This record gives sequence, C-alpha cells and structure tokens, in this order.
Amino acid sequence: MSLPVGLGLLWLLASLTGSLGFVRYGGVRHSSTHGGGGGISTSFLCQTTTPSMIVFDLDNTLWTPELYQLRTLQRQRQRQEGFTPVAGTDVKLFEGVQDILEEIRASNSSWSKNVTFAIASRTKSVDWAHDLLRQFDLMDVFLEHVQIFPGDKVQHFKNLHQQSGIPYDQMLFFDDARDGRYGNCVPVSQQLGVLSVHCPDGIHTKDIFHTGMARFAEWTGRPGTIVECDGSVSELPPFSPSLSRAGPADTVSSLTVQNGVVKTFLKERGFGFIRYKGGAKDVFFHVRHLDEASFGDDPNSSTTIDVDEKVSFVVRDDPKSGKKMATQIQRRVTTSTTTTTMTKDEVSMRVFSMNLPFAALLANGYKTLETRNGTMFTPYEPGTKMLLHVGRRTYPDGDRHLQIMASGGKAEHGKKEKEEIVVMDRAEIARLKTLPRGFGRGMAVAIVELGNTYETTLEERCDPEFQRNVGAFGQDSGMRATEIRRVAYLKQGIPISGQKGISKITIDQNLIPDGWL
Repeated sequence: MSLPVGLGLLWLLASLTGSLGFVRYGGVRHSSTHGGGGGISTSFLCQTTTPSMIVFDLDNTLWTPELYQLRTLQRQRQRQEGFTPVAGTDVKLFEGVQDILEEIRASNSSWSKNVTFAIASRTKSVDWAHDLLRQFDLMDVFLEHVQIFPGDKVQHFKNLHQQSGIPYDQMLFFDDARDGRYGNCVPVSQQLGVLSVHCPDGIHTKDIFHTGMARFAEWTGRPGTIVECDGSVSELPPFSPSLSRAGPADTVSSLTVQNGVVKTFLKERGFGFIRYKGGAKDVFFHVRHLDEASFGDDPNSSTTIDVDEKVSFVVRDDPKSGKKMATQIQRRVTTSTTTTTMTKDEVSMRVFSMNLPFAALLANGYKTLETRNGTMFTPYEPGTKMLLHVGRRTYPDGDRHLQIMASGGKAEHGKKEKEEIVVMDRAEIARLKTLPRGFGRGMAVAIVELGNTYETTLEERCDPEFQRNVGAFGQDSGMRATEIRRVAYLKQGIPISGQKGISKITIDQNLIPDGWL
C-alpha cells in the first residue's frame, strides 16, 4: 500500500533513525554502530537523538519552481482569475524528496509521535502554497504548524515556538537561502539558536535530509550553527542587534575580524598558522574553517590556501582545547563599489550577476547566449568586457537545462530526457555545471566579452541551436539575446556582494587573465 506524500514524511524518522546510528544515553550524544546493517531496533526509538520539530521552507526547498515564477504561467493561461498551480505538473517535489518517500513506503517501520513537522515560508503566493500543500496531501501533517506569509522568517519560528512550546534548540530547519538580504538560515540560527541546514539546490537528494539528521545528533546546541551544503558545519559569531540588518559580509564578520597572512600550512594534515597584528603569537587554523564563498565549494581541499596568502578571520576559543583558533577564514581582496582614486595596479570593471547552474555553464564556455526580458545589456557596445558574479542561490528551472544539454537543444518542452537522443553524457554535463576549485557562490569568477544584443521571436528561441546556446527552452528564455564572444576565469575568485543590474567594482588588475586588458 502506498502512503500519501504527507503521511510518508511522518514515517520518515523511524526509518532514518535506524540508519543514522546516534543514540542518547544520559543526555549525552553518542554514535552507535550495528553489525549486519540492521540499524537501531525499534525498542530504542524513544532514546534516539532526533529533533522535536522539523521545519521546511517550501519554494526551492521542498518543491520547484518558486511560486512567483508561475505568474507568467497564469498570464499565458489567459489571465484566469481562478488559476491555481497543479501539483505534479506546474509544481513538482524535488527528486530527493520523492526518493525519501519511496524509501519510506518500502519500509515496515513506524514513526515517532514525539516529532512534529512544520512549514515556514515567506512566499507572497499564500493561497497557492496552501492549496499545493493540500494537493500533495501534506496539509494534514502540517495542520496547526503552518507559517506562510511574506516578511521575516524569524517571526515564523517565534510563532511556531509559541504554538508548540518546543524549544528552538529542539528544531531542525531546511532552507535554500543562507544569508544576505533574503537569507533565512543565518538569522534563524544566529538569533534563535535553531540548527539550520542550507540546501541551495533544494532537497534534491535524500542524503541532504540524512546529513541534517546526523548533524543534529552530533550538535552541541550552540546557537549560530549551520550545516553547509557540503555537509560541513559552520559556527557563526554571537548575534549582535547592530548587525541584524547587515549584508552577507557584515553578517559573517563582527568587531573581532582580524587581518593576517598565512605563515605556515601543512597540506598533508590540513592545518597551519596565521600571523596577524595584535596577536601575541601566530594563531592556529584548520581547512574546515575556510569560508566556502571565498575558497569555493570544497573548503576541505588542502590546495585551496597557500603560504603568504592574505586572509581575514575571526579568532575564537577551541571548544575542545580551549586554545585560540582562526575561524571563518576568507581571502582578503580589496574591492570598491564607490568612486575612488585608483592606483596603477587597479582597474574599474562592470559586473553582472547570474545564479548557478547557468553561471557555471557560461563561465565554462557552454552557454554562449544570455537572454533577458529587460534591457540590461542593450546600452553596451559589442566588445564590452564585464565580470561575471555568481549569486548565492540556484535558479529553479526544474532541471530542464539537463534535457537541453543531453539532447543538444533538440529536446521538446515538457518531454522527458530519456525520450530524446542523448548527445552529451552525464559526466560532461556535471563538469560544465561545476565551478573550479577556489571559485564559488558570492564571488566574481570570470571576465566576459559581450557581442551583439538583439530581440528574438518565440519561434527563433525554439530553434534547437538557439536552445543549446542558451541552455534553456525557448518558452523559458528572455526575448533579448546577448552574444557571449569569449570568457575566461579570473586568476582568483573575488568575494563581492551581488547587485541588481550592472554595477562597478575596482579590483587588482593582476587578477585579470592575460590578454584581456
């Protein structure tokens, strides 16, 4: 017998607690191993360290696309006043969520009544969200614990706490937005002490949920703890009301941010020492504390930092040894968005922002056309050079770009990839969607030379070659196309804050690849 989607989520914990192997004895978290792959028996369920409440964001976390994107679909359907998105057609659960549900349906375990599920969403499409929850059979599960309204995610959690009486440190939160103006993980974790799991690509694989549950079992309860998208754990500085409205860089930073130079680094062991002004001696650091936005998506790689590299960091006490250590380590690159007197080694560059995976497709040379409905690139002559900035979010196109890439643009809108002729294998697609080591979200990563900008018709946008060059179906593309003549990675990624439209920054011209200036 198959379970409704919502009921399936409630079955989740018993299945997962058996596989995670973490048990609480006397209030202390311990790991547990079991031979034969049997997991924890059901007699230990009451002792297993699991959250009392698991809270999910909706858009780009449980499902895709984000609901605001469906306003275009509403207009295409003749502006129907009673238009409502259809679950499974207009809005789909992520593949990882579906995999977890299938796994649960195949199991014979029972679920724990001590666990409550909740929704916290800032979408403006409130009615649509409630209706989709009902269509997906989720409403009965989340009844009395649904917070859907625009505004502040922190307020969502305060309401959930007031309704349920569950302490914040007994909550586990999954969300695709980490920090910045629209971030959710950082404020909820820093201000309230909720363990937050950052899933920028949504719960696209069941491992994301498993990892979040495992990190909760290991968690000490420290406020400001975030499970990053690669499974690592970041500990943010204590919350300061004066920084509550700051941008991403200011949120991570505090009055204790130091500047220094890497003096020693043992690559084989993954640690080293940083020399800084005001420090009585060099401070210890480990690669697990390299900031992802500054060093790329693989901060544990021993090749991401070098001796004599300039860095900024926060000094903290190691909870195990009590000694000083450097955390939240970022490359120190001087940039400016204001008008200043430039030195001979500096250059002013225009910069525009794109989200993954399309930013990587462009930087890796696959995407040779960028389409927009607006006129952002129209004022600029062919030959104009700009920097490409990678946003902190993932563009939720429902993985339709995979159909385009696999078929060479010949896939038809709405058709499954397996029905098309495959001209590119998955390994090559994965490579093109990935930024090189040392480059990541929140960074300027490449320099681009623009070509002509011109308007297109829907028929032209549906041409297979056009779709391949854009990486999107004609119906999903903007009406104005801009040619990308050439592109090259910078010598080093530059952490900067993304801006709307075209902005300007001043950077060290030595970071520009040869032959571009």
